[in-house]
Amino acid sequence: MKLEHAALYVNDLEAAKRFFETYLGAVSNDGYHNRTTEFRSYFLSFDGGARLELMHKPTMQDMEKPLNRTGYAHLAFSVGSKEAVDALTARLKDDGYDVVSGPRTTGDGYYESCIVGVEGNQIELTV
Repeated sequence: MKLEHAALYVNDLEAAKRFFETYLGAVSNDGYHNRTTEFRSYFLSFDGGARLELMHKPTMQDMEKPLNRTGYAHLAFSVGSKEAVDALTARLKDDGYDVVSGPRTTGDGYYESCIVGVEGNQIELTV
């Protein structure tokens, strides 16, 4: 069995799609729009077959997203090397995203950094 996709509701669907395309190499489908409910979505595909569904519905409640909470923690992306982790972390920081940890080697041996990306959601970059 495999995880087919993860999904994330966002307020600004186009900006979220651009983030994943620009920084993480996502390839988007043409999108879906249900005119009755005003639900919109994109499926983003990544190297290796992983997919992320970005969704928007105007009536969704936007709750505070503290970094330390139960539930969704982060999406992790393997970028291939320590140098790529360092470079992408620096690029995201230069572009105004908050780096909340790393780059560093964790106690369990991962080389990673974590940034606050799309609408307050954490993105982990790892080898």
